[in-house]
Amino acid sequence: TLEAVDAGKLTLDQVITAGASIHTGIGENASTADIKEGEQIRVIDLLYAALIPSANEACNVMAEAVSGDVASFVELMNQRAAELGMSDTHFANTHGYHDDDHYTTAYDIYLMSREAMKYETFRTIVSSKNYTMPATNMNPERIVRSTNGLISTYNVTGYWYEYAIGVKTGHTPEAGYCL
Repeated sequence: TLEAVDAGKLTLDQVITAGASIHTGIGENASTADIKEGEQIRVIDLLYAALIPSANEACNVMAEAVSGDVASFVELMNQRAAELGMSDTHFANTHGYHDDDHYTTAYDIYLMSREAMKYETFRTIVSSKNYTMPATNMNPERIVRSTNGLISTYNVTGYWYEYAIGVKTGHTPEAGYCL
């Protein structure tokens, strides 16, 4: 999404309407920011929703905004992964919710993160402890909070590290807790 912004295809303040495929590939009990089909939400708020509380549906909304549909965006993700040298990665969805055909390695995550950290907006978001998402046509103002114990003590204590600047946490029953 940030590459699309950088290329002038989207702007951070652009309002996107969440489409019917908002829940594609997302299982029960997945992380969410309670974005609803038909909700009109800015790109910057979708990025914060995806990168702070792991709002899976935000990833699908951005995928449609960038590529027209989720499947095309996943193809773009795999193409970009190959360009970055992520040879042990295959994406099956936009958000990382478990799929047997969706996998990566710590090294490939490093390659992806190194590229993403080139974007000031990304660095700002992933180092944020929380973010207030403004009200939309379907939701009141809401606060999303980081689950990354290295940068925030909101969710877990004992891991805060003053020099940490992100990037992301995740959890699925199959993968367990990830950083």
